[in-house]
Order: sequence, then structure tokens, then C-alpha cells
Amino acid sequence: MNTDMLTRMRDGHGFLAALDQSGGSTPKALADYGIAEDGYTTEEEMFDRVHEMRTRLITSPAFTSERILGAILFEGTMDREIHGMPSARYLWFEKGIVPFVKVDKGLDEADDGVQLMRDMPDLDDLLERARRFDVFGTKMRSVIRSASVDGIAAIVAQQAHIGQRILDHDLVPILEPEVDIHADDKAEAERLLREELLDAVEDLPSQVMLKLTIPSADGYYTPLIEHPKVLRVVALSGGYSREDANARLARNPGLIASFSRALLGDLRHQQAEEAFDHTLDTAVQSIYDASVT
Repeated sequence: MNTDMLTRMRDGHGFLAALDQSGGSTPKALADYGIAEDGYTTEEEMFDRVHEMRTRLITSPAFTSERILGAILFEGTMDREIHGMPSARYLWFEKGIVPFVKVDKGLDEADDGVQLMRDMPDLDDLLERARRFDVFGTKMRSVIRSASVDGIAAIVAQQAHIGQRILDHDLVPILEPEVDIHADDKAEAERLLREELLDAVEDLPSQVMLKLTIPSADGYYTPLIEHPKVLRVVALSGGYSREDANARLARNPGLIASFSRALLGDLRHQQAEEAFDHTLDTAVQSIYDASVT
């Protein structure tokens, strides 16, 4: 494990940029960016367009380590290059930003109030490839739709089990059991989740990170933030607007952002470079401010 990256993630100030839209979510990400589906004809062209978008973002002068601690990449982005350098290495060696890679393959159908992660038959190969690219850690998402005792226990057990496999490859996993912000019993789901996570991280051999929905009760995840087995706790925007997500985040000391839509939502393919960089700088600064409050 890269000890410089570890120190930066433990002690640094800032937030994580979530740039990990995968095949299923890429068309919407491109549409939001101003590239409609008639702007590409094949899946390969689609991924070319999204890599161009991510390259423009990452190479922007507004995208720097002064405010951004890490970036979560899609597997396909990790496998591509930015300015002749593998994307993850470019992030670290050119920008000083810690690289992560999304490893899950999407969600199973909803059952017992949750959506577990699909099987990951090629996980070990992906993890070894990530290590060769100097990636620091991983991220994997599952979703809690309601306060199901058995469902949430299953979610956390799956996250912890795969997290252990990732630790075995000397990478730091981000466990992401997202709670749906529209759940009628969101606060109760968070209570069950906190209990399960406190037990699960205690049993893991070394530190992990957590990516969680901003809680209904301010400061509710402080016991996880302060737990010695937890390196950092980051928050997803979860469908909240950037303004709303930032306001909620700022009321939770120690919780930092790992936003995607709230970071990228105002960027457009058609923007000139100056307008693009200014728009990105405004978003980055607001999310940074909320993360260090």
C-alpha cells in the first residue's frame, strides 16, 4: 500500500470526486453533460465520449489536490490513459489526488427491502489490475430501500465479506450501503445500519472507508467517523441538490463529500474552457467548504 496515499486520505482536507458512472448510467451522464444518444453510435464510442468528459474534468485547473483528496474511477477509465499516462497514475503523480476504482457490477433485484450487489466473478483480476495501476482503494455500492432488519444485516455482511477480499489484495475498500433518501423509514434504516456497521468494522483486520447517505439526524455517524477501524467516512449526494447536500453535509463534522451529480451537474460539453473551468471551480469550492466545516 502506498503510505503517502494513506497519509493523505487520513490527514488531508477536502473531498472525493465520484467519477464512476458505469455502462448503465453513462448515457444519462452524457445527456446531462449535453451529449445526446445520437452523439455516438456504438458502446465503444459512448465510452470514448465519457472518457473525453472525464479527461476534460480531471485536467481542468479547478480539479486539484488543494481541495480534492481522491477520485473514484470507473473500471474503463482506469484502463484508459490521460495525456499518455494511465488515468489512476495521472491522478496521483500529476495531480496529487488519490485514485480509487469502482468494482461492483451493479445491483440485484430488490428483496427484503434491499438490493444486494451482483456477483463479481472477475473481482480478483480487477483488483490485481488496480494494484498495477497504483490504485489505492475501491468502491462498491448496494442500496437499502427500507428498514428491514434481515435485509440490512445481509447488505452489511456482503459488503464486509467482499471488503475482506479487497483488503487481502492490499487495497482499501470503500463500503457503500446507500440508504435511499426517499425511504419512509430512513432514520430507522440508519439506526439499523449504524449498529451493523459498528459490529462489522470491528471484525475486519484493518481500516476501511465508508460511503453513506447523509443521515437524517445530524452527527449520527460520528461513532463510525471516530472508530479506529474506519479511515474516513464520505457521503454521497443521493439525489439531493448540491445546495441541499452541502447544507446537510456541513451539519455533520468529520463527514466529507463523495459527490457525483452534485459535482458535475452544471458542466456542459458546449461550454468554452473558461466557462467550464469557472463552473467546475464554483462546484468544487462549495463542496470543499461543506466538507471542511
